[in-house]
Amino acid sequence: MTTGAEQAKRSGTLLIVGCGYVGTAFGRKMAREGWEVIGTTREASRLEALAEAGITPRLWPGTPLAPMIDRADHLLVAAPPDAAGDPLIGAEEARLARAHHLAWVGYLSTTAVYGDRQGGWVDEETPPAPTSRRGRWRLAAEKAWLALHRHHGLPVHVFRLAGIYGPGRGPFAKLRRGTARRIVKPGQVFGRIHVDDIVAALAASIARPRPGRIYNLTDDLPAPPDEVIAHAATLLGLPPPPAEPFETAEMSPMARSFYGESKRVSNRRLKEELGVALRHPDYRSGLAAILEEEATGRKG
Repeated sequence: MTTGAEQAKRSGTLLIVGCGYVGTAFGRKMAREGWEVIGTTREASRLEALAEAGITPRLWPGTPLAPMIDRADHLLVAAPPDAAGDPLIGAEEARLARAHHLAWVGYLSTTAVYGDRQGGWVDEETPPAPTSRRGRWRLAAEKAWLALHRHHGLPVHVFRLAGIYGPGRGPFAKLRRGTARRIVKPGQVFGRIHVDDIVAALAASIARPRPGRIYNLTDDLPAPPDEVIAHAATLLGLPPPPAEPFETAEMSPMARSFYGESKRVSNRRLKEELGVALRHPDYRSGLAAILEEEATGRKG
């Protein structure tokens, strides 16, 4: 029979800084497995949703972060950096440098750090070459976290996420509203990752920690965005939006920037080192699962 103390030791306390879409999904899973989960958010309107997911919500900035760091034995950092750098390191670098009680630290980055590869393949050994502001900020934050690992032994793991999708985040809402667009740029491909597979990868890393390691979290099928929109429309029984050539399509500079990079990202390390078998190895599987969840009302 497992005692309460043994259960707490086996699970522990997880602090999620920046508890948005991915953080909430991960926190919900860990709370269901008996972990104490604390999640920070900048938005007071998010507090109730976090509590409903089994996460103890805290506003940050606004609530002192030091006691939360001291209480946790696992830390997931999902708060985005800006031009000033990573917000958590900026606020608590000295405390993190001596946080020897932390058994695992995960940092959520992005495959945008690889920049544009004109459809070519990259893996974790490929030197980053970000072309977007977002990619440059993320790479700087990665380096800051890995420096804490090298110089102070903080058990940091970096996860470079491809395009994130899942329930409530994907092409279906735009298609139903009639606002989805099918922009066609020949040769444009990138990877995606369903939130369920992100959660599984993080849990696998906690079970098999390798501090200092970087993992790409992406599916098996890099694909053109117009192909994904067309397939989603088919699943909904709707006609696909008309094809619009990228060169002549009217888009904001931000929207156009998403088409500035094309690459295929390897997930071999994720599978071989962490033993993750993707639940949704391509967008077809992932989109079908989202519709099934909508129909059944199941929440991950």
